[in-house]
Amino acid sequence: MITFYPGPSKVYPQVADYAADAVREGIVSLNHRSGGFMDIVKETIELLHEKLAIPADYHIAFVSSATECWEIVAQSLTAEASLHPHSGAFGKKWAEYAYRIKPPINLSEADVLCIVQNETSNGTQVNRDTMAQFRRDFSGLIAVDAVSSMAGITFDWALADVWFASVQKCFGLPAGLAVLIYSPAALKRAEEIGENTHYNSLLFIHENFSKFQTPYTPNGLGIYLLMRVMQQVSPIASVSALTKKRATDWYTFFERELPDSPDRFRLLIPDPAIRSDTVIAVEGSESAIKAIKTAAQQAGITLGNGYGDWKNTTFRIANFPAITDEDIGTLRQFLRSFT
Repeated sequence: MITFYPGPSKVYPQVADYAADAVREGIVSLNHRSGGFMDIVKETIELLHEKLAIPADYHIAFVSSATECWEIVAQSLTAEASLHPHSGAFGKKWAEYAYRIKPPINLSEADVLCIVQNETSNGTQVNRDTMAQFRRDFSGLIAVDAVSSMAGITFDWALADVWFASVQKCFGLPAGLAVLIYSPAALKRAEEIGENTHYNSLLFIHENFSKFQTPYTPNGLGIYLLMRVMQQVSPIASVSALTKKRATDWYTFFERELPDSPDRFRLLIPDPAIRSDTVIAVEGSESAIKAIKTAAQQAGITLGNGYGDWKNTTFRIANFPAITDEDIGTLRQFLRSFT
């Protein structure tokens, strides 16, 4: 079965061997305070800095999920209120979750701007120019949910203070781990707020990761697998160039080979400037969407379901690095034959 589901998505095939190595070599049994495990954490952090071109003064920690990062931003980095401009379901969910933790009493005094860089639900993204505009216009911290794009495309890290992503998408790994990246300004804000009453308070997390330890027993296997994948992947500039080329090819494919008409599939997002590089959303009638997903499954291909408002009228295609050119060719041939 070939999967194009946009998360959890296809893992790198080498992950099976890496997991076997972790069991065979006793990695999964290491005490998380041991020297051996701290060495793995240290190397993984160093590799992330190197391969993703993360600035040296930005800190990196590992938590359970991007949803946990929403909580960390709300409880440890928000003094007054957070702003949540959004274009889809996940941005809306982040706002709802954050406001349960930190009710928005006075949004005019908001000190954190929360952006979903890549909105998985509808295949939109916030491009670099827009991020730069946010940076110019907003004087507080900027936090970015980059779940569907981190490790797939390049970022200008300086345009935000907090970046985070779960690993089950562009990292090509199983779910259960998230990468949290935060700037010196974010750490300073956490120190000013002084929130240190939860196991995942940013101050407690930072205290531990400064020693290459974790504040709780972590997903040790996930961290080890992340280290191994970071060892194998190319630098992000090369990965990003391929991701963007594939995205351009996908959008060209749908515009040229599947003509736009009431009874045909069409791209959900008409504006190229806000289309995602890593999640392609395709729209059609409910009956057509149901039929193509069923036919794809029978052909050994899993397409992504629609999500939220677009649940029944779209399918989504992941454009993540672990997906091969052969996989893409197989899907395109299927799409041509189906339509």
